[in-house]
Amino acid sequence: MNFSNWTAIVFNKLTHWGVALIAMLPNVILAAVVLVGFVFISKFIKNISYKILLRFSEKESISRLFSAVASMLVMIIGLFIALKILNLNQAVSTLLAGAGIIGLALGFAFQDLTANFISGIFMIFKRPFEVGEVLETNGFTGTVEDIQLRTTTIYTYQGLHVILPNKDIFQKPIINHSRSENRRVEFTFSVPVEQDLNKITTVTKETLDKLDFLTESKPAQVFFTEIADKSVKLVIWFWVPFHKKPSFMESRHMALLSLIDSYKQQGMIAVPQS
Repeated sequence: MNFSNWTAIVFNKLTHWGVALIAMLPNVILAAVVLVGFVFISKFIKNISYKILLRFSEKESISRLFSAVASMLVMIIGLFIALKILNLNQAVSTLLAGAGIIGLALGFAFQDLTANFISGIFMIFKRPFEVGEVLETNGFTGTVEDIQLRTTTIYTYQGLHVILPNKDIFQKPIINHSRSENRRVEFTFSVPVEQDLNKITTVTKETLDKLDFLTESKPAQVFFTEIADKSVKLVIWFWVPFHKKPSFMESRHMALLSLIDSYKQQGMIAVPQS
C-alpha cells in the first residue's frame, strides 16, 4: 500500500467523523443545555434543602451535608440524561458499574470513617446530648464543647480536650448528667460497733437538714449495711439539684465537712471510706 492510499483512507475517515459530528451537533447542543440547566437546578435544590433541613435539625453541619448530597444527586441525574441524549448508553453503563465498584472499595477501606459519619448523623437527629451539657461516656466525664459529623469534643474536669469518635459514643452507654434535675450523693463511713448507732443516725440527719442546698423533696437516708472487724458500715444518701449553685462537687465538699464537724463535736468516731 502506497502513500496515496494511506492519504485516502485518512481523508475518508476524517470525512466520516465530520459527517457524524455534524449529525450529532444538535444532540451535543441539547446535552450541553441540559447540563447547564441541571447546574442551576442543583444550586436551587441545595439552597432550598439547606433552609428546610435547618428548620428541622437546627444543625448547620447536617443541613449542609444533606443539601450537598441532594445537589450532587441532581447533577448525577443531569449527567446521565446528557449521556443518553448523546446515545452514549455504553458510557452510562460503564459509569454505573464503575461507581458501584468504587463505592464498594471505599466502603471497605474507610469503614471506620463511614461508621463515625453515620453515627454522627444519628446523634444529631436523636440529640442524646447538646453542646454545653455534662456527659459521661467511654470513661470520660466533662462538658461537651463541639459536635461534628465524625467526632465529638469533651472538655473533662481534668482540663483535657478529649476528641471521641462518634462510633464509640453511639455504641456505648451515655450518661447525660445535664438531663437530670437532681443527683444523688453517697458517703460511706466506718463506725465502731461500740458507738451509739441511733445517735449517729439522728446527728447525721439533723446535720444534713440544716444544709440549704440539698433537694427538699428528697430527704436524706441513713443505712447501716454490714458489720466487719468490729465496725459497722454507714451509708448516707442525699440529693442535690444539678443545675443550681453550689455545684455537685462543692455540695459534696461542704456536706462532708459538716458531717465530720458534727461527729467530732458529739465525740463520735466515723471514718470516711472510699
